Amino acid sequence: MPEPDGEADPVPIERFYDLTLVSDLSLSPDGERVAFVVEESERGADERRRSVCVVPTDGSRSPRRLARVSDAHSPQWGPDGTRLGVLAARERDSELAVTDADGDDSDADGESSSGDGDGEGDDEPSPQVWVFDLEVGGDARQVTDRGEGVNEFDWGPEGERIVVAARDPTEAERERLEARREGEAPIETERLQHKFDGAGWLDTVTTYLFVVDVESRAERRLEDAYGGGAYESITGLDPTWVDGDGIAFLSNRLENPDDSAVMDLYLADAESGSVERITDGDLTVGTIEAAPPGSETHLAFAASLCWIDGETLLTTIADEAHTRPYRVGTDGSVERVGTGVSEAASIPAFDARGGTVALALSHPTEGLDAHTAALDTLDSGGDGEASSGEEDGSELRRVTALNDDLLDDEVMPACHRLSYESDGFDIDAIAYLPPGFDPGDPDPHPLVVSIHGGPISYDSPEFSFEYGVLASRGYVVVCPNYRGGTSYGRAFAEELHGQWGSVEVEDIVRGVEHLVEREWADPDRVFGHGFSYGGIAQGYLVTQTDVLTAAAPEHGIYDLRSAFGTDDSHVRVEAEFGLPWENEERFRASSSITGAGTIDTPLLVTAGGEDWRCPPSQSEQLYVAARKQGVEAKLLVYPEEHHNVGDPDRATHRLEQLTAWYERHDPTRGTGEE
Repeated sequence: MPEPDGEADPVPIERFYDLTLVSDLSLSPDGERVAFVVEESERGADERRRSVCVVPTDGSRSPRRLARVSDAHSPQWGPDGTRLGVLAARERDSELAVTDADGDDSDADGESSSGDGDGEGDDEPSPQVWVFDLEVGGDARQVTDRGEGVNEFDWGPEGERIVVAARDPTEAERERLEARREGEAPIETERLQHKFDGAGWLDTVTTYLFVVDVESRAERRLEDAYGGGAYESITGLDPTWVDGDGIAFLSNRLENPDDSAVMDLYLADAESGSVERITDGDLTVGTIEAAPPGSETHLAFAASLCWIDGETLLTTIADEAHTRPYRVGTDGSVERVGTGVSEAASIPAFDARGGTVALALSHPTEGLDAHTAALDTLDSGGDGEASSGEEDGSELRRVTALNDDLLDDEVMPACHRLSYESDGFDIDAIAYLPPGFDPGDPDPHPLVVSIHGGPISYDSPEFSFEYGVLASRGYVVVCPNYRGGTSYGRAFAEELHGQWGSVEVEDIVRGVEHLVEREWADPDRVFGHGFSYGGIAQGYLVTQTDVLTAAAPEHGIYDLRSAFGTDDSHVRVEAEFGLPWENEERFRASSSITGAGTIDTPLLVTAGGEDWRCPPSQSEQLYVAARKQGVEAKLLVYPEEHHNVGDPDRATHRLEQLTAWYERHDPTRGTGEE
């Protein structure tokens, strides 16, 4: 990695195409191999592609890519560790598939197993379960053939069966879907939860569980094991085989399932098809972790769990802007392990099996890679921070080197934690520093305030190409962990509940003032950006303060009243604010558009054309409000994008627009013109 000597060249934005991400870690039962998903850009195709790799956990060999299949993800090992199942959308090639024992590739009904490819509304194949036999080798074998594709799957305990969650339209529903996909029919719905970001317009098609024989591909629908509810698009059914014939799954069977955040735990019998509800209609279950024999299955929401033994789980806990591993006992005991593993990095994914732990570590200057360690070593409290793939006295081993070519050429910013006082609270922030910047002897730099979304979220040190681009252009980037976010306890998070545009504004402004006082930041060169609630917060900042020299609110909401019913979040918004026709003043008080008459900050407003979380009409309102008053403003709408900007061409375009906007409005180097 080049040294940050203060003379480093700016990170070229086009290097985004060289960025590789890792996710979906899955350890083999014996803990000797880890499968994971890599996501890469495909130049010329404007797509990010996912594929599955496997690497020994001892680091003895480089990772092996199993196949360059389209959008392969969700790797899961069979119980004997010789087979690996994945979800992938790919054309079936019968000559590449491992044939059945009798040499016939027909399914149980004697028909070809080729998918009909209509799951996405065009000629693209739909996601199916494919299984690699790692003892035999060769390409994967297609196991499922669902017309609408497969959403999720899990292995049975003997490895002979899998359970899948898949949409199963009736004949009438199928005809309506085909007509709609061909543009020959309007959207028709009577559902309250009528849309969802990323899923689009919702319909009445039910998602069922199917038990599938891995060898014969014969399948059987469990008639009473089906999903439902407003949150199904978030949690899925999460089918989890818990014992011989028991399959746990999630569903909402309440009277008005689309008007509730509840997801109950159900248990189905794979043989009889009988179904029993386990929870009582008062929880949003989002994760099921099947227990070893003799223990009880655990549940969680927005958390990952792994059984270590019959009495202990491994999980990660958000702890004051750290994501730290903990052992949690069934007796209620909690013990932090791996002291130091996440002090200078974040942990976006992990798994634990066979006495081994696999972690995805995201380090600001070292990149994002898979690491492994023996569980007992992690328990010993070693510092766990391997550097550049070499041992540093700990037993944490880096087993991938996904971004080394990028890091060999480009300087990524050093990360610095800082703390300041705001309204009696200690507020933490993460700062990313330009090359050569000396925190002890600073020179005021332009500042970018990067505001996290949620607001139920937090910032911790991470490898970020975006921060590398900004810091290499001379910006100090600060990420304030304002009140309303997580990792500092429930009371801290609830400070913002039902009163958006209040305490978080104080905390962000105070953070800017703190950096100005430390002479890190030039008060006349302060720029904002952030997605989702990061965009929403900028709406408050530009209507209540003059702290920002220029702002870039991205994919936000600025009028809560008009967003209600046009977004996908009516259940959550009602829980926090009530109904707009019953609590008009609460909605008005938290809508920055009502203060739009005070805007004098130049705005670069961005939106996704199919963002149903923060609809693009919200960004149009803010943009027009600024332009009506003669304020410089620019609107960017990315067609067909959801609540993100994921395709590489659009991701690079966004960074080009963002940096150009800051330069244009920087009083020391801007012209005020494009």
